[in-house]
Amino acid sequence: MTDYLLLLLGFALLVAGGELLVRGAAGTAERLGMSPLLIGLTLVGFGTSMPELVTSVQASLSGSPGIAVGNIVGSNIANILLILGVSTLIMPLAVKRKALVRDGGLVLVTAALFVGVGFFLPLDRLVGTVFLLGLAGYLYYAYSQEKADAPLGHTAAFEKVEAHDEVLAAGAGRTAAEAGGDRSGAVAVILPLAMALVGLAVIVAGGKLLVDAASAIARGAGISETVIGLTVVAVGTSLPELVTSVVAALRRHGDVALGNVLGSNIYNILGIGGVTALIAPTTIPAEIARFDNPVMLGVSLLLLIVAYTGRRIARIEGAFMLAAYGLYLFAVWPV
Repeated sequence: MTDYLLLLLGFALLVAGGELLVRGAAGTAERLGMSPLLIGLTLVGFGTSMPELVTSVQASLSGSPGIAVGNIVGSNIANILLILGVSTLIMPLAVKRKALVRDGGLVLVTAALFVGVGFFLPLDRLVGTVFLLGLAGYLYYAYSQEKADAPLGHTAAFEKVEAHDEVLAAGAGRTAAEAGGDRSGAVAVILPLAMALVGLAVIVAGGKLLVDAASAIARGAGISETVIGLTVVAVGTSLPELVTSVVAALRRHGDVALGNVLGSNIYNILGIGGVTALIAPTTIPAEIARFDNPVMLGVSLLLLIVAYTGRRIARIEGAFMLAAYGLYLFAVWPV
């Protein structure tokens, strides 16, 4: 029971720390004169993915590649089947074809790249460098597109930030910069910076608790760490994406809900996979390479087909996604 409580505490610390980090980092950058667009695409984009990032790095450093890699792959599968499925049941999601081809195509390409790495390469520093260069190129492209008023529609990176902002708006919250708007001088920078540092410390503590508890639960239940990483850890670290997409759907902003998922999947592979490979190189477990990576690629392709053919994702298709996620859990969980 203690391990399960520690697991829940770890999830709570990751979510709370992630929000503190995002608000603090964004507030600090704004005080230092960074443009809101650049802040959103970089600091907010990475900050909202920080729970997955810290968890995967901690797991890899602890010698638990099943949790480290399973968290990345399982999160991407859950983002599409679980989060989009739930969001679509709330409101059918309209699709902008040009934006879907651009960002959905990149989701498919990155999934295929990860499949290839799983079969032929370890998740080493060379792979990590390639992933991070790919993410930097995508963010540069996204920044250029948004500066040009998004002629092909908003990028998934931008929609990921919009989804986060809508959660704040729904809760009548204010950003760290807004909350400190009446301050000036050094204090105006120090306060949000301190918030960001506290948030980072909370995330690191939460990630450590989560990985240790997940490993202990796996050992105690006789379940592999890989299964725990693909399911429990992946869903838990994806809770912020679930909340943001559901709020966007409730506010009838289906394009934001979809963009949030696409953006998160891009960040997961290129950003989280890249940083994990640089800091703590590891191997991709054979069972993930053989089964879960192809599943991730398959559901990415399925999403593109479903969304492109009808220009929307209907409720019946959302129900199908949830059923497919149930089948996936049945397939990977030992009986």
